[in-house]
Parts: sequence; structure tokens; C-alpha cells
Amino acid sequence: MLKNTVLDPLVTSTQRTEICRILGETYNQEHWNDWRWQMRHRLTKLKQFQQLLQLTPTEEQGLLIAPEKFAVAVTPHFASLLDPKDPLCPLRLQVIPRQEELIVSSTDLIDPCGEDSDTPVPGLVHRYPDRVLLLALDSCAAYCRYCTRSRLVSQGEMHPVTRRLDAIVAYLEEHTEVRDVLISGGDPLLMSDEPLDNLLRRLRGIPHLEFIRIGSRVPSFLPQRITPELVALLRKHRVWLSLHFCHVRELTPEVAQACDRLADGGIPLGSQTVLLKGVNDSEEALKNLFHGLLKLRVRPYYLYQCDPVVGTAHLRTSVQTGIDLISKLRGHTTGYAVPTYVIDAPGGGGKVPIQAETLVAYENGTATVRNWAGKTYTYADPG
Repeated sequence: MLKNTVLDPLVTSTQRTEICRILGETYNQEHWNDWRWQMRHRLTKLKQFQQLLQLTPTEEQGLLIAPEKFAVAVTPHFASLLDPKDPLCPLRLQVIPRQEELIVSSTDLIDPCGEDSDTPVPGLVHRYPDRVLLLALDSCAAYCRYCTRSRLVSQGEMHPVTRRLDAIVAYLEEHTEVRDVLISGGDPLLMSDEPLDNLLRRLRGIPHLEFIRIGSRVPSFLPQRITPELVALLRKHRVWLSLHFCHVRELTPEVAQACDRLADGGIPLGSQTVLLKGVNDSEEALKNLFHGLLKLRVRPYYLYQCDPVVGTAHLRTSVQTGIDLISKLRGHTTGYAVPTYVIDAPGGGGKVPIQAETLVAYENGTATVRNWAGKTYTYADPG
């Protein structure tokens, strides 16, 4: 069991019992382990959170007003991990809205990554020459308060992928330069097995598609969804998973079991993390998270600068903070535990790697480089 994730069985049972009471149910372990039960019983109402947490006035205002802009929903699993007494709990900051969400900064953008302008057919973003983003659905197990696609997710305006799939497949069949498809949303793993299987089968039927990925936060918010049947389905279609974790306290025994099931099933696992103020903007927080992920056979691959989504200024750090944190990690822990720090350039510029200057000079075939300890070295090109 992972360091920092050892849960007291008595405390865990008490939390689950309390959540079920709030939901008007009696705790039943079989129900709790059913992902469909978890989805049907998500916490969404102010009254429920008032019973679960000692809310601050800014959280109460957020829960009253913010849902009009962007949905609030937390699975019972994730709700059981929230510290009821600490409003600065790093998991609570991710899913409980605050009054600050109503503050719109001059740098905020509705579509921060400029995806809408690169959408040739509904639900398909084609920005990079050989890659596309396929938006499968517009719902998630729980809603991150910094969601890049809050303009789409939970808004009920996206047609089901089954109604859009023929047009998407036709576009991909015509564009033979595309070799890589990232399926995202919303969260594609909320699809039932049969429609997900059909979607993957249609994509695998396109000869020039070599690489299919699914972006998902389900293992964090809803690890019960990772069933043996789902793993077999993903394995059949040779799918890679791009997961999303932001704090080590998300890595519970249930999450560890889900990741083990995926890794044992031959599913390659990577994780992206969003740099968030008060959640993971310290060397210790990131190192604990990345080390914990490696123990689960999940490779940290991206640390994202938080996108300038409307109402998220209170969650965003400076870029210098990200540069400093990556510099503190590099050389002080295994390279596998150091993701690439990137900014998804606002307006559609794509992902741009950001790092402290390491190439000091390059003249006459000689490179002067600076290492993690600040020392300089030279490398000469072949004569």
C-alpha cells in the first residue's frame, strides 16, 4: 500500500456510512463498489455538502451560484476523501466551487485552447498534422473546477457520439495523414462497454490509424469503473490510457487496485497533472504524487500550466512557479518521475514545453549546457 494513502478502515467505514446517510441510503459494500451506483448517487446539492463538510461562506456562495455556470458533482468515492474540516484540503479545492469562480480576469478565455476553430466536424478537433482529438461525450464522473472544456462539458449541448460517429469516421478515412486519435470529452470511460467497444472498433477499422488513446479521470474519481470486462475491451483494441491525477491523496487502495488491473491487463498508463495553487504547487506535493504514480506503474508525462479558463485565476500559479518546481525535481529524483512542463498556448498554439534554460550557448559546433546542479559542460559535434 502506498505511503500517504494508508486509510484507517474504521475512519473509511464511518465516512462511507455518513455519505450514504446523507444520500438516504444504508451503506452496502456491494453497492459502493458498483460504478453505476456511484454515478447515480453523486453529490450535487448544497444541502448534501452542508451535511458532509464544514463549508466556508465562499464555498456556500460558490455552491449556490457556480452551478449556473458549470455543474457540480462528486462521486461518493471521491467525497469520502475530502477533509470535512479543512477548506484548503487539496482534493476539496478541486471539486468544491468557491465564490472566486465568479471573478472574471482580463486574461480568462472561454475556449482557452482554441479548439472550436480547429473543429472540421462536430466533436473532432484537428490541430496537429497527424493527430486528432475526438470528443466522445460531455459528462464526467466529477467536475474539476478548472476544467478546460467547461464551455462544453455538462452543458447538454453535445449530441451523443453515436449520432456523430459516421461523419467523424468519414473525415478520418479521407484524411490519411492522421495516425493518432485521442478520445476525450467529458470522460469516455463513462460509456458503457458496448458503445465504447463499437467506437473503438470503428476507429480500428481505419487502416492508417496507428495509435488510439483515451483521456480519463475515471481511475481517480470512479475506480469502480475499471472492471475486468473493461480492461479486456481496452486490451482488445490496444488502447493507451492518459489518466489525470493531481494529488497523492487520490491514490487510494481502490485506485491502486484499478491501476494494477489495467497494468496487469497490458494497458500502457500515463498521467497528466495540472499545476494548481494550494493543491500541488510545492516540490514535496509533486514528488509525493509522481513517486506514488510510479509505484502504480503510471508514468507522469505532462505537468500542465493551468489553462486560463474563465473564473480560475484563484487556482492558477505563475509560470515561474512551474519552472522552479520542475528544476527542483530534475536531478533530485528519477527521470521517470519528472514530467514535461507545458503550456497549452492560448488561442490554439498547442502544447509548448517550458523549462529553465539548459543550452547556454551553441557556437562553432560546440554546445555549452547547464545541468540540474547549475554546473556547465561542453559537448562538441563530430568533426
